[in-house]
Parts: sequence; structure tokens; C-alpha cells
Amino acid sequence: MPSQWAVELHGVTRRYGRGGSAVHALRGIDLTLPPGTFTAVMGPSGSGKSTFLQCAAGLDRPTGGKVLLGGTDITGMSENKLTALRRTRLGFVFQAFNLLPSLTVEQNVVLPTRLAGHRPDRRRAAEVLAQVGLADKARRRPGQLSGGQQQRVAVARALVTRPDVVFADEPTGALDTTTAAEILALLRDAVDAQGATVVMVTHDPSAAAWADRVLFLADGEIVDHLDRAPAARIADRMAELTARPARAEAAA
Repeated sequence: MPSQWAVELHGVTRRYGRGGSAVHALRGIDLTLPPGTFTAVMGPSGSGKSTFLQCAAGLDRPTGGKVLLGGTDITGMSENKLTALRRTRLGFVFQAFNLLPSLTVEQNVVLPTRLAGHRPDRRRAAEVLAQVGLADKARRRPGQLSGGQQQRVAVARALVTRPDVVFADEPTGALDTTTAAEILALLRDAVDAQGATVVMVTHDPSAAAWADRVLFLADGEIVDHLDRAPAARIADRMAELTARPARAEAAA
């Protein structure tokens, strides 16, 4: 029976170091995200948002608590099983695109399928490339594309396996305003039209305004949230959080 939650964090903590010099990046995060939703995560520098994303996506292991993806507890999973899960059930979009320059656009898109040991589905690759507006660029190499087009390829790669969750880490941070809006519209469409779940870390209130819910982190804790909020309101809340004193041992 499918889980009613796409992402679950129960009492998740992440500590770096020991004793008096320990850095507490996450302090008991409790969170459930339903399938087919778009969640943005924001917070001041040092709030723990990057650590949150890494733990939720299985890229880092929490010090305490549990993380479940689609009802599967990944907390104690072996690295081999975690890798297999990430290749088949998760999609990733990063600020740096992370495309392989020696591969064509199509080859970059089907790479997760190849790494999972499956035969690439060229029809599916063509489908997602059409969805991101790059149907005519399949044989190009990343170096022949603009930054916005490269990020579109990264979005197509994230969607090709029909993942349960797409994790996006500052996906528009290197793009101009117009191109950023195009990428965010693609992620929004993945949620609305395809039923994907998107979790995005961003520093940009305009980007966060595309989400169903914005979570605010401060000092490793979720301190507030806004639902379907305009960019101006999100920016005001971020300004309030940024102005308040941070704990000395907060982490990036």
C-alpha cells in the first residue's frame, strides 16, 4: 500500500563534531510532505537548509531520527541500496547543472537509467525533452547550449525515471530572472500535471512563491511556514528571520 507521505522526517538531528565544538545543523526536524506538492525551504545563512535537503534526499545521514521516502525508511539503509533508490525513485536538480560535457543531451538525460542498470528508453527521453522545450536539441552537447537550456536538460534528467520526489538545490541561482521563471514553471508543471513531489531549497522569495508551501528554517529548526504566499510576504518573513540573533554554533 503506497504511503500517504512522499517525504517524512521524524526527530531528525544532524551534528558535526563532538563536545563543546560540535555544530548542530539540524535540531529535531519533524515534517511530513504529501505526494504531488511543491515545497520551498528557506532560511538565513547557517540555518541548516542545505543539511536538511541532504538528509531528506539520502545524500547525508542524520545523527538521530528517521527519514522515510514514499514510506521506505532510508535511515539505516546500506550505501548500495541508497544509491539504487536515488537512481530510480529520486530526481535531483542542482545550481551547477552537473551535466557531463562529453555526452549528448539525450545521453545526459538517460544517464540515471543507465546507471541503474536498465536499457535507456529513448522514447521517454524524447518525451521529457519535449516537455522542457528541447526536443530539437537531443544530439547537441551541453557546451552548445545556454545556461538556461542546460538547466532544462537537468530538469529532464531529474524527471526521466518518473521519480517519487525531485530535490532541487538552488536550481535558479545561476540564471537570469526570465530563465529562472521558465525553470520554475517546469517544476510547477511536474507537480500539477505529472503528480511529482518537489522539494526546493532557495534563497529567492520570487522562486519560493511558486511553491505550495514555504518552510522557514533558523538555527536548525523549522520556525514558520507560509502557504501559497506572494514573494513580498515571503521576503518580509525572511528579513525578520535574518535580523534575529543566531545561535553561535549554527551550521551552514
